[in-house]
Amino acid sequence: MSHTTLLHARKAAAAMVITIAAFGLTACQGSDTDASSPSSSARPTSEGKTVRDSAKDAPTGTAEKSGASCTDQINYAGDSRSNAEINTIGEKTGHCPAPEKGDKPSGTPKKSGTSCTDQINYAGDSRSNAEINTIGEKTGYCPPVRHQ
Repeated sequence: MSHTTLLHARKAAAAMVITIAAFGLTACQGSDTDASSPSSSARPTSEGKTVRDSAKDAPTGTAEKSGASCTDQINYAGDSRSNAEINTIGEKTGHCPAPEKGDKPSGTPKKSGTSCTDQINYAGDSRSNAEINTIGEKTGYCPPVRHQ
């Protein structure tokens, strides 16, 4: 096998492993089963052995980036938990928890075709206009002004 062919084969194998791992993490998000209980992810095989389902055993949420808090990585607007609680979960598990959304996002409904920063005066808010407008685009609601 040539060096180039071997290199392509290694890259393809690495891509496959990453894809399978990513699929496993996304597959367990939103699951109603309790992944922490052994009976929810263990199943017997025809040989009588018990096999663990690694997709159900994997932590949920986004992997925490080294040195960055979860609240700096993910928009938790509307989440009832404090930033400290969210970041502590990320530090303990190594994964940022999925945002918990209430019935309705907090803030003002975003007007179609208008950015949040053109709709509301965010003077004194420490967030950048881009961050504020991205929240509005993602949620459909302009976030409340944060005063320092």
